[in-house]
Amino acid sequence: MPAALEVVAAAIHSDGRVLACRRRQGKAAAGMWEFPGGKVESGERPESALQRELLEELGVEVQVGDLIDRSSTTVGALTIDLATYWVSLVDDHPTESTDHDQLEWLSPEQLPTLEWAEPDLPAVLAITRQSSR
Repeated sequence: MPAALEVVAAAIHSDGRVLACRRRQGKAAAGMWEFPGGKVESGERPESALQRELLEELGVEVQVGDLIDRSSTTVGALTIDLATYWVSLVDDHPTESTDHDQLEWLSPEQLPTLEWAEPDLPAVLAITRQSSR
């Protein structure tokens, strides 16, 4: 059985749009889109990990909301256990990222038009479904 990696991601929403981030060259899945986030450290709560990762990656403080989706995806020899949460910004919108070369604010309907990293696809589908209700 592949090793499992617990990861959290943020669907940061503002003014009816959701933040999508494109992986920088030199990173795993370079050129693919994802929701920002990262690994959960040992003994860390997922919500705390997400707040820490977004401060490190995007330089923003956030409020973590409801879980959107939690799915496991096997990528190579690794199983990625990804929990994606709704997240709202406490202050300013992010303008740059340590892991991404492009940040885009998109309506939920626009999300499927991007080339997403495989682990993020279930959350993209869940957000698109929620918005079409």
